[in-house]
Amino acid sequence: MTDRYAVIGNPIAHSKSPAIHHAFAEQLDQDLVYTAELIPLDGLKEGLTKLQSQGFKGINVTVPFKEQVWQQLENKSDQATLAGAINTVIFNDDGSSYGDNTDGIGLCRDLVDNHNIQLSDHRILLLGAGGAARGVILPLLKHQPSELVIANRTVSKAQNLADLFSEFGNIQASGFENISGQFDVIINATSASIQGQVPPIPSTVAQPTTCCYDMMYGASDTAFIQWAKAHKVSQAIDGLGMLVEQAAEAFYLWRGLRPNTQSVIASLR
Repeated sequence: MTDRYAVIGNPIAHSKSPAIHHAFAEQLDQDLVYTAELIPLDGLKEGLTKLQSQGFKGINVTVPFKEQVWQQLENKSDQATLAGAINTVIFNDDGSSYGDNTDGIGLCRDLVDNHNIQLSDHRILLLGAGGAARGVILPLLKHQPSELVIANRTVSKAQNLADLFSEFGNIQASGFENISGQFDVIINATSASIQGQVPPIPSTVAQPTTCCYDMMYGASDTAFIQWAKAHKVSQAIDGLGMLVEQAAEAFYLWRGLRPNTQSVIASLR
């Protein structure tokens, strides 16, 4: 019997997740179908119940439902609990559900495995203090950077995250304009790229050996990638690899098999 999975969101028609997971399934000879399901903005609870009753084995969650699903599910991983958001749900045969967050694992795997970026003992700057940033902090700290600085327009939001994760490593908060020093890795977790903008950070934060990473991606360079290239950093990377790697981790949680991601990333390019 063919197992069913889906990604839920609103909007959702643009999602690359079905293509990614079908590529994984073909690669690993898995009998499954993966669809994109549009959920009404005010209909999440009903949508989850309907999908589980229809026999879906699991779902991925994208905007705007990651935080709402987190509120709905009692059973979740430690990573998801701290992230405050869920992007992967397992529907168990006994009717229960389990939530996880694979975004941070996907980011770190893309940086470390796909681009040979060292995170341990390096200084990392994370731009933004919203859900996207919160979801990747714990996996980043697990790599034991020398310092992780969260910079945000509203410093109090950055400070709240620094306080929340302080037990896991050296983490500090800053405003955009008063970031001090240079960084080995700069990660843009803001939505500024959607508006074609770059957070107002000092040009001095980047050096020739810096790696800049935008969690957004597009057919052409995002504004942050353009900024990085203009500052002649060593690597300027968009978030397409993170998208595929977080999907691979979700696939592993569902199927117990780890897909090869390189060919899938290349085909999406």
